[in-house]
Amino acid sequence: MLDNITYTKLLDSFIGQYKKENRFLEFKSNYQSPEKLGQYISALSNGACLDHVDFGYLFFGVENNTLKIIGTTFDWERENVKNGQSLELYLRRSISPGIPFQIDEFRYRGKERIVVFKVPAAEGLPTSFINEPYVRINESTTTLRPYTEWIREIYNSTKDWSKEIIENASLVDLDPEAITIAKKGYQERYPKFAEDMGKSDLATFLDRAGLTIDGRITRTALLLVGKESSVHHLNHIAQINWKLQTQEEKAAEIFTIPFLLSTTQLLSKIRNYRFKIYPQNTLIPTEVWKYDEQTILEALHNCIAHQRYLSNSRVIVTEREDSLDFWNAGDFYDGHFEDYIEGKKTPKKYRNPFLVNAMVNIKMIDSQGYGIHTMFTRQKDRFLPMPDYSIGVDDGVMLTIPGSVIDIEYSVRLIQDTSIDLTTAVLLDRVQKHLPISNDAVKKLRKEHLIEGRKPYLIISKALAQSTGREADYSKNKPFSDKFCCDLIVKALQEHKSLPRRKINDLIMEYLPKEQEEQKKVFKVGNLLAKLKRKGIIFLNDKKEWGLGK
Repeated sequence: MLDNITYTKLLDSFIGQYKKENRFLEFKSNYQSPEKLGQYISALSNGACLDHVDFGYLFFGVENNTLKIIGTTFDWERENVKNGQSLELYLRRSISPGIPFQIDEFRYRGKERIVVFKVPAAEGLPTSFINEPYVRINESTTTLRPYTEWIREIYNSTKDWSKEIIENASLVDLDPEAITIAKKGYQERYPKFAEDMGKSDLATFLDRAGLTIDGRITRTALLLVGKESSVHHLNHIAQINWKLQTQEEKAAEIFTIPFLLSTTQLLSKIRNYRFKIYPQNTLIPTEVWKYDEQTILEALHNCIAHQRYLSNSRVIVTEREDSLDFWNAGDFYDGHFEDYIEGKKTPKKYRNPFLVNAMVNIKMIDSQGYGIHTMFTRQKDRFLPMPDYSIGVDDGVMLTIPGSVIDIEYSVRLIQDTSIDLTTAVLLDRVQKHLPISNDAVKKLRKEHLIEGRKPYLIISKALAQSTGREADYSKNKPFSDKFCCDLIVKALQEHKSLPRRKINDLIMEYLPKEQEEQKKVFKVGNLLAKLKRKGIIFLNDKKEWGLGK
């Protein structure tokens, strides 16, 4: 606890420097309720992180508008909540993750009694009160959830967990086989040091590879080359969970450290085989593997490198009928995944820089931003759909790697036209998946005669269909004109006298774009009926059925 003089100087400096409340500084005349106080602590902790200060402060006994020192009667030691629990215990149990906030009181200039809460800045995770994170916006304390950029900033604020020394660990906690493979990777990455590696001792290699610091074992060393029996030193779950979920099979297995070995072990579990794609007008098929092994390892190693370890979450790999899902806690630390597709962006920073550096040194990953570029390129070269990233899935990142053809036109186009660049392949991939693309992208594909239709119902162009022998599919995708559909309704009513709406829906909907949403197709039929009714061609009878006008 600081003395009266020190706290008085601190309060005076805050008032003199800031002149008002801010995200990490709050003044209150008096205590209101335990719920309000819990929200203030959460908001101050998060605000301190966002404003890059070590602590947030809440002073009771200061008017927030005038900043006049009036003193307080708030006795935090005697205050209880409804269930008889002490206020301090209630707050410490309701704040998560647990932060060592401090409660003091002092006499301002030896006179007015002031109570102060000193709240540590959030680190790595937003500070929440009863599972809700708060922040100050102007004069109000409100939920942090809508402010996703601030949440990301807090998540990215952590110290480098992977660099921390494990005091109780030693060289005996490292796996000899993993170290052998690490040495091989290091020698391949740095050939000029290959001869030196043969002469140096183990401790020298581990330091040089960035696995240890001055011979001391780091979290990184245990994650990558640590013995399975030494996982307890990490105080982390340190697992990769593989799940097989298909209609015919269900299976699961858990892999743990050393990740340098376990990722290859997991790879062997994945069902992989070759299948054939038949280009039109040829009897010679193109054979491709369902999954590319390098792509799988790249995805696994990226999950390990960029995991938000403070969440204490495992990496989850789910093998489905025709795809692989890779989930890890976190988000894109520097930019968005689209920035890395072309291989032109180099990350400026990493969530786990010490771990990333070691993985680069032993040739597990690349540090220049080529990992995502490589995955997209290898999928294109195998004529299969592109990988997909989903951000924010269960507070993490989901990477999906397709293992089958979605739209044969896309794959055949890549086989027959080797001049298609990666950007065009990615855009066509989004069209085949009915995902949105920008107006500029639409213009580009139209200019190259690759697509037709209006957003969001884009289809392959007639030229592309003809070049791939898919004319029939083109015609099915191309919507019929309003005149054709109206004539069909009239013809049906001439033959059947009257029809209920549901049967007219069945009649017309197969002539609308197959990828259009069901509700919008129904709406379209309604517009056609209204158009015919306005012209007096059809009417709705007493049985709520449509018939021809008289």
